[in-house]
Amino acid sequence: MKRTLTVILVLALVGCTYIPQVTPYRIEIQQGNYLNQEMLSQLKPGMTKDQVRFILGTPLVTDPFHVERWDYVFTHSPANATQSEKRRVAVFFTDGKLSRVDGDVVPTTAKPAPPVVK
Repeated sequence: MKRTLTVILVLALVGCTYIPQVTPYRIEIQQGNYLNQEMLSQLKPGMTKDQVRFILGTPLVTDPFHVERWDYVFTHSPANATQSEKRRVAVFFTDGKLSRVDGDVVPTTAKPAPPVVK
């Protein structure tokens, strides 16, 4: 009886070494305003705050001491990745009109349309 129990216990312990590593479940986390190059390329100097809000959405951070500056922050942590993606874009206004955009993602200049071949 003791011998049978010992054999079963040894087999159970040996069997445990063949179980693959168990890792905790991780979810994908996205926070803030997702901004891409296309959205920022739509911004033009002189746009009103409402027009900028329509294109980019409501800013994540509005500072009561710097009313003419809006900060858009975005972080994305994929489910099983070690690195997370972080972006920050600041939009500056002068007298309620867009004056400049600063940050990680910068708008590109408009590319000329390719010629149409007939």
